[in-house]
Amino acid sequence: MQSDDACPLAEPPTVRRALVTGGAGFIGSNLVDRLLAQGCQVTAYDNLSTGQRSFLDGALAHPAFRLVEGDLLDLPTLTEAVDGHDFVFHLAANADVRHGTEHPSRDVEQNILATHNVLEAMRLGGVRRIAFSSTGSIYGEPSVFPTPEDAPFPIQTSLYGASKLAAEGLIQAYAEGFGFQGFIFRFVSVLGERYTHGHVFDFYKQLLTDPCRLFVLGNGKQRKSYMYVQDCIDAILLAIGTLADKVVILNLGNDGYAEVNESIGWITAYLGLAPTLEYGGGERGWIGDSPFIFLDTTRARAVGWQPKLTIRQAVERTVQYLQEHRWLLEQR
Repeated sequence: MQSDDACPLAEPPTVRRALVTGGAGFIGSNLVDRLLAQGCQVTAYDNLSTGQRSFLDGALAHPAFRLVEGDLLDLPTLTEAVDGHDFVFHLAANADVRHGTEHPSRDVEQNILATHNVLEAMRLGGVRRIAFSSTGSIYGEPSVFPTPEDAPFPIQTSLYGASKLAAEGLIQAYAEGFGFQGFIFRFVSVLGERYTHGHVFDFYKQLLTDPCRLFVLGNGKQRKSYMYVQDCIDAILLAIGTLADKVVILNLGNDGYAEVNESIGWITAYLGLAPTLEYGGGERGWIGDSPFIFLDTTRARAVGWQPKLTIRQAVERTVQYLQEHRWLLEQR
């Protein structure tokens, strides 16, 4: 794990040929566009189970872009795709946190085994740098807020968080055993363009069906932090070009947090609605749901990163995007 003071590089290594797992997904497709804009050759690797080919329409017209349709559990196909790159951004995962207990093996397969395959494909292909999208959920229900990267080791409360923590461990072990450099980013929930799941999506979809009533999991007092997708990508690209530690672990999130009720207020005000709220009850929305997530981002800010959008601005921009892309809500 990195020290408290991350080590800056004298000359940041250049990413010339990048592979992005989950490259047709929400964060992945936005990252693909940013990398292409920086002059990188980019391969997106995605099985399109949740990713959207249309998110890559712009990239597919770019001569430096290639899409490989493949599953991370297919090691031969993955190994062939990874070959020839100098950096892997591993964003593909099962992100269905809420229903984890209904499919206990899904997090193991898609988060742990898939990450092992990515690392093996990299080892076989001589690729030694990886950025990994972890989660603030790995802290379980911490006692320190805002929660720093070196908080007391948590008791895991969700299969999703446990699987992401296991994947972090694999990356650290490959860094030690095979000379990898690993960047581990522990996100809060990310919002913005191409957003396809989460509370804003669920609430907006409900309101399209019935603008007069909104059902809320839990008691609505859960406190969560959120972050705009382009702010997230800013931090990732800044860190990989600045920090030289063998393993870099950074929390990424906003300055504060919002109650679910507060977020509902922003969404409904933006839409000009005043629905009756009905609550499921209890301080958690589902098994493993942490009632308070707020990360300490001092390390990321020390590198020079600063989020540009507030939580409210990120929520409103997401609602605007969903209004303009209603077809996303009609698929589910």
